[in-house]
Amino acid sequence: MKIKDKTKEMLEEPVEKLITKLAVPTILSMLITSFYNMADTFFVGKLGTTATGAVGVAFPLMTIIQAMGFFFGHGSGNAVSRKLGAKDTEGAEKIASVGFFGGLFCGLIIMILGIIFINPLTMLLGSTKTILPYARSYIRILLFAAPFMSASFVLNNQMRFHGRAMFAMFAIITGAVLNVILDPILIFKFNMGVSGAAAATAISQTISFVMLLIAYYTSKCSKISIYNLKYTREQIGDIAAGGLPSLCRQGLASVATIALNTAANPYGDAAIAAMSVVGKIAFFANAVVIGFGQGFQPVCGFNYGAGNKKRVKEAFYFSVKVATVILVCFAFAGFFGAEKLIAIFRDDDMDVIRMGAFALKMQCITMPLNGIFTMSNMLYQTCKWTVPATTLSSSRQGFIFIIVVLSLSAIFHMNGVMVAQSVSDVLAFTLTMAFNHKLLKKLFE
Repeated sequence: MKIKDKTKEMLEEPVEKLITKLAVPTILSMLITSFYNMADTFFVGKLGTTATGAVGVAFPLMTIIQAMGFFFGHGSGNAVSRKLGAKDTEGAEKIASVGFFGGLFCGLIIMILGIIFINPLTMLLGSTKTILPYARSYIRILLFAAPFMSASFVLNNQMRFHGRAMFAMFAIITGAVLNVILDPILIFKFNMGVSGAAAATAISQTISFVMLLIAYYTSKCSKISIYNLKYTREQIGDIAAGGLPSLCRQGLASVATIALNTAANPYGDAAIAAMSVVGKIAFFANAVVIGFGQGFQPVCGFNYGAGNKKRVKEAFYFSVKVATVILVCFAFAGFFGAEKLIAIFRDDDMDVIRMGAFALKMQCITMPLNGIFTMSNMLYQTCKWTVPATTLSSSRQGFIFIIVVLSLSAIFHMNGVMVAQSVSDVLAFTLTMAFNHKLLKKLFE
């Protein structure tokens, strides 16, 4: 489909049908992305609790890499969808090029600095002394794939904002399947341990990047070219406006995970492993909602760029309803199946199961609140309302969670660590409703 035809589809097709169609591949892409860490956690879990904790310690680093990819991917993607909605094809190509090469370069910087400062980096991420050797081995290998991982997130998001999410999905599926195949081979058959899990992730992510690059060009998205690299003030402003909320969300999420690891650190490797497993399960549920929201965003961007705020409003409220229903279903299943879900990853450590099941149940109670939080954040971000978007994106798993987990762990010890995310969810929901009460009417006028 040509860009002109895709623009017409975005501006005229019924929003319920359009969002659902766009959301299916993005939901699958998000779920598949979550499998990378879940697969590593599952197979590494066979090596013991300490090894499982190492994957949890490495998770903030992956979040940092994602943060750079999301900054350039969401920033350029949002701008591309608005420019295509306004029929500015040349401007879309320039901003797409700036976003791609920016993500690739920042991933390279992360790789170089991470390898140079590998030991202090691993301790900074919240490792205990016993977890340190495992985490260091995992992180060192993972860093070599950082440029490709960051650039992959840029390509995936740009294709999504072009309405070409289906093309990106196949590349991501291939990487995820390859990761699941390589994990047991490298970990057990070649006796590489946690290094094998990291190598499986690095190899699969790199291959996924190559396939995404091929898919990008074959799906006829806005042309990426090094000759379009002209960092004007307008382009930087566009990327910052659309990408800063994602950078803050992912960057602070990384800091929040470090704070969580640090708060759980005094209670041993089992505590870190338990919270790591809970985080993977909760992310899996939230990935569905994020994926659905990513189906909403291009519809929002195209129509906001075209000045059709009525369709933006209709799309937003439809997405909030669907997201909330999805989370209610996941919360119900997670609450009543908590012990069994945790045992999938660590079935021979009762401390991990006990702490993990309690923490998961607490998160499930407040999980449905995240529907309107996620969609409101995406609405403000896509419409270039940078301040409310950045504030919301930085709250739930950012500054609110950091304050809550450090405060509650000091007062209630490990119990405080296990309920911190639930308290953060309630506070983030309250902040969202305050923003929406003040800004939605103004946005949709």
